[in-house]
Amino acid sequence: MRDFTLQLRDYAEVNRVDLMGIAPIERFDGVPKERHPSSIFPEARSVLVVGKRITRGVLRGVEEGTQFDLYPMYGRDWLNNRILAMATFRLGEFLEDNGWEAVPLPNLPLEVPALGIPVRPNQPPPNVMIDFEDAAVRAGLGEIGYCGVFLTPQFGPRQRIQMILTDAKLEPNPILEKAICSGSKDHAKFCPMGAIDVSCEKTTVICGKQMVIARVDFEKCKTCKNGAYPNPYHVTGKPDRLAAICVRSCVEYLETNKAIESSFHNPFRKRAPWQVIEERKLL
Repeated sequence: MRDFTLQLRDYAEVNRVDLMGIAPIERFDGVPKERHPSSIFPEARSVLVVGKRITRGVLRGVEEGTQFDLYPMYGRDWLNNRILAMATFRLGEFLEDNGWEAVPLPNLPLEVPALGIPVRPNQPPPNVMIDFEDAAVRAGLGEIGYCGVFLTPQFGPRQRIQMILTDAKLEPNPILEKAICSGSKDHAKFCPMGAIDVSCEKTTVICGKQMVIARVDFEKCKTCKNGAYPNPYHVTGKPDRLAAICVRSCVEYLETNKAIESSFHNPFRKRAPWQVIEERKLL
């Protein structure tokens, strides 16, 4: 299937897909059935993780503290539900035009509770929710950084991802070996509210890749006025932190230290970032 995989990658590039990782279904061995792609599509042989970048300029209004509507449109809602969704669907069409079934999946929060009962014995209840960041690591696209955000070597934290399950046996990406995140405890300073707890780290291992991740207090994130937004899909989901000061600081750190491929003529951060440390108090 190497030739067909190359054709698929070429088609993705023509359709402006920024990221595409492929994992064989065997890389999901050990994942609970409530989170397993095969629970949705039993014949799945490959899992594609598809990504589009969040352009750096989309974060500019939040970074400057002057425009907060731009990011939800181009960095989250339209990017997820229109731009990336169409790219994902086109790849699904390409697979099905070639005789392989394609199951497109949006990135919905894991915290959504079961919404029904199993329809047959030994089957999980609907809806099965796949851990997309876990899947993206298995597909070789990147790693989960110290602050608990998925990072790629191309864009750091600046991307949205969706998924396609297919019965095509495709040539997989290798697991990313090189570390992107430095794993420094100093990254806790990225959050002025103290939501990043370095005293409670965990080592996560996915397909042999080890990642040290600090505990994040998402209840504090829900009250963050520094660019965090409520989860757009379900009230139980984790807040959207990709425009928050912690992740914007991550962008600045990775670019300054040349830890990612994306580069620009001018620096992202031009002055000390604004911070709200409590309601109505601005630094």
